[in-house]
Amino acid sequence: MSLYKRGSTFYYDFWLSNRRFHGDTGAASKREALRIEAVKKQEAALAVKKADGAGGAVLSFKGAASRYFVEVGQHLRGDGVDNLLWSLAWLEKEIGATLPIDRIDNGLVARLVAKRRGEKARNTDRLVSAATVNRSMTEPLRKILRRAHDIWHQPIARIKWRDHMIREPRERVRELRVDEETRLFQVLRPDYHPIVLFAILTGCRLSECVSLRWSDVDFGGRQIVVHGKGGKIAPIPLPPSVRTLLISLKGHHPDSVFTYVAQRTRDGRFFGQRYPITRDGLKTAFRRALPNADIENYRFHDNRHTAATRILRATGNIKLVKELLRHDQITTTNKYAHVTHDDILNAMERAATVSPTESPTETKTGKLKA
Repeated sequence: MSLYKRGSTFYYDFWLSNRRFHGDTGAASKREALRIEAVKKQEAALAVKKADGAGGAVLSFKGAASRYFVEVGQHLRGDGVDNLLWSLAWLEKEIGATLPIDRIDNGLVARLVAKRRGEKARNTDRLVSAATVNRSMTEPLRKILRRAHDIWHQPIARIKWRDHMIREPRERVRELRVDEETRLFQVLRPDYHPIVLFAILTGCRLSECVSLRWSDVDFGGRQIVVHGKGGKIAPIPLPPSVRTLLISLKGHHPDSVFTYVAQRTRDGRFFGQRYPITRDGLKTAFRRALPNADIENYRFHDNRHTAATRILRATGNIKLVKELLRHDQITTTNKYAHVTHDDILNAMERAATVSPTESPTETKTGKLKA
């Protein structure tokens, strides 16, 4: 077994090309230890390649994937590391660990896309979506090969990536109705109320909510620094409603803003004490609450849609929504334009039903008289 616990932390111990690599991960949880072990294995693969004098040769796919993970992948936030590790393992299995990366061409990429499209989504009988194929296979492979060409100066075949990206259906916009919001908070665990309300008020993504630290909150400057998608860091305003919410959480934890109360004593946690909310914990609590609240077709990400549609409805200014959601292009934000369209439509209908104080009348000469 390459991972074992000694004392309060996990240790890794594995062999690669008759070389032993071992040490302390420094992690108390097995999940975090597995991540660190994966990094160590990627670093070991690079070390072995250099020691064997293969540094100047064309990289194999495994060598390129290992180098990409060490340089880029291990620094991803949220589920990024786990998702990338899954993608690299899938690609290595289908491509082959030893295949030189200059042998990856349009034909091979097309076969990989077809193979991934034919697979079932996890724990369902449905085929994976177009977005899943793009995010889990095509994009990771493109990033590895582009970095190999641009940064590592490796010979790479000319690949028409646009032809391999599957067209994705326009993302639906699902807004949480007021009655649904009331029912949601009636059944949701109370210790998860603040983080869900924060998501509805700010439009922050799940990973951005979970990773929020007190060092990111500037009460004096009335802003929050958000560590967003793709490693982007951007400030968003701290309005009185969100300020009041966050102040109520002070003292729960020295670092993490959002915490939960342990329901039992296990895995180093003690009943009744507060611990930082995790991605998996939040997903589970939110998913379990929805059927009990009689809410269908709603995901945590839809809290972001709810924030956007409510702000757009209140202001009529789609540029404000673009800034809040931190979209690079206004075209991404335009999917919320239905809000203003519907509001204008309703306003026109109300106006049409209002009786005029004085209707036009026709005179004997045939002319209209006001």
